[in-house]
Amino acid sequence: MKKIAIIGAGISGLYIANLFKKSLNYEIIIYEKNDTINLEDGYGIQLSVNSVKLLNEIGFSKLSDNVKFTPEKIDFFSIKDSNKICDLDITEFNTDDSEYTTLKRSTLINFLKKDLDDIIKTGFKISKINDQGKKIKISFENNETKECDCLIIADGVFSKSKNIISNNKVKPKYNDTLAIRGKLTKFPENVNYKNIALFLGSNFHYVIYPLNSNGDLNFIAIMKHTLSLEEQVNYSLFNENSFIKRILENVPLEVREFVKNIKELKLFPVFVSDEFLKIQNNNIHLIGDAFFAFPPSFAQGASQSIEGAHELFESIEKNLEKTFFKNRASKTKMVNRRSKFNQFAFHLSNPLTKFFRNILLKRLVKNKKFLQSYLGKIYR
Repeated sequence: MKKIAIIGAGISGLYIANLFKKSLNYEIIIYEKNDTINLEDGYGIQLSVNSVKLLNEIGFSKLSDNVKFTPEKIDFFSIKDSNKICDLDITEFNTDDSEYTTLKRSTLINFLKKDLDDIIKTGFKISKINDQGKKIKISFENNETKECDCLIIADGVFSKSKNIISNNKVKPKYNDTLAIRGKLTKFPENVNYKNIALFLGSNFHYVIYPLNSNGDLNFIAIMKHTLSLEEQVNYSLFNENSFIKRILENVPLEVREFVKNIKELKLFPVFVSDEFLKIQNNNIHLIGDAFFAFPPSFAQGASQSIEGAHELFESIEKNLEKTFFKNRASKTKMVNRRSKFNQFAFHLSNPLTKFFRNILLKRLVKNKKFLQSYLGKIYR
């Protein structure tokens, strides 16, 4: 029986554990540094068809429709005048059993961990990884040491395990943007409640989408903002009312009052990956944000975490671990390029370039050949 150790109880770590648990060939343990698993209720996520299809393999389709939502379109708006630019029909990418889905992150985490409570060990902070022998030895700050045949690192963009493996040579970088998250109780008047609403502005864009059939709405804005090195590492800063107030005073005037009234508003600096870490030991793997973290402008973070975890499971099952990194890196580069381009296009400031962007958008969202290339290669 192969011993699998998974570091991190986030989406990718929990999902791959569910896949391993279906087989009697593996003994699995998940080590989570926090004393409890984060179930922050108001945090919404989008799942494109590629990930929903994979989640269905472990019973996601049986999850009540009351706790998730299947939007029909992405509606594009201008922040400047609130006029609708165009819409993109995302149902074109749905299949008979897999649909583009939005829901609370806590709902997905609860679903993923419901059969894993017996293998999740909380409060285990990693301190050392030794992969020189036949077994991989993991040391924790509580002085416990564990051995495994395969180590899967899934502890996020600030992965301590990744830092240990790379000797702190591969670190995320600040993306010069802040994420503003929160809750809404109702859609703005000009927005269709069945759709995802994407508002484009100068160095600022925001998205509103339903999370379930109960009317819960997710709000997320991405704002261009420079932080000093000291500010980037001062995590308490983003909870200070004076700092939050200063940031909100810099959002576009047209939505300033609207944003101030968002419930449970929180700020996060956006960190992304700058390069890949190729690990020489074929029994140590990275997945999720530990593998690579994207800018959030393509809404593929959760979906790619699930897809990458599934690819790794398949490669371990077929003894093709050596090919996992190459294949995953290729898909990741494609998603990363699109994420960067989306952010650039969403944040245009010059009136003339915005004018031509909007004309181009109206044409591209109806161009099936383009959509199959730009979205289809990712969503499917």
